[in-house]
Amino acid sequence: MTAPDNYNTLQSASEGIYKEKGSKFITYAYPVYSEEEIKEHVSDLKKQYYDARHHCYAWQLGTDGKRYRANDDGEPSGTAGKPILGQIRSYELTNILVVVIRYFGGTKLGTSGLIHAYKEATIDAFENGSIIEKTINDFYRVNFDYGVMNDIMKIMKEEAPEISKQDFNLRCSIDWNCRQSDVDKIIKRLEKVESVDIEYLRTI
Repeated sequence: MTAPDNYNTLQSASEGIYKEKGSKFITYAYPVYSEEEIKEHVSDLKKQYYDARHHCYAWQLGTDGKRYRANDDGEPSGTAGKPILGQIRSYELTNILVVVIRYFGGTKLGTSGLIHAYKEATIDAFENGSIIEKTINDFYRVNFDYGVMNDIMKIMKEEAPEISKQDFNLRCSIDWNCRQSDVDKIIKRLEKVESVDIEYLRTI
């Protein structure tokens, strides 16, 4: 069984806030596509909120549910990262990072209080954001001789992948992408054209 090639994520970054007994929980949620991107967001927030006691977070990447992490950043084990991740999954989101920054208000909230606070702070960011469905797209470049231009353009017009770049010289190229479930059909048609060479570029 193959993983689905569509998923739900945030359209853009969103923010949330939750307050309880003097403690303030500030949430930032981001659509992300790599662990490097995640590290940059967490690092930036730690610099921005350098005086906060905790910077707890959770993230999930991909559609198979296997790439994820939850970090309590000094809070009692399971009281911060896990409830954040729980809401990511409850909302059925992926390719997403949620960071909750806590300013301690002087009154301890207890285990159940912390779990509730991190959950509600995450929900607020999701409710303030815009959740969209996206497809996982494969990006390719097709190289071909100028003489078969009409054949290639006919396929591009009929299959309608998204074209991002075109270069028409003696040796031509077109950069295109489409959702993963449509890739094989397009490649099979292109490969039947003389002089065609197809390069895989990336998946997003």
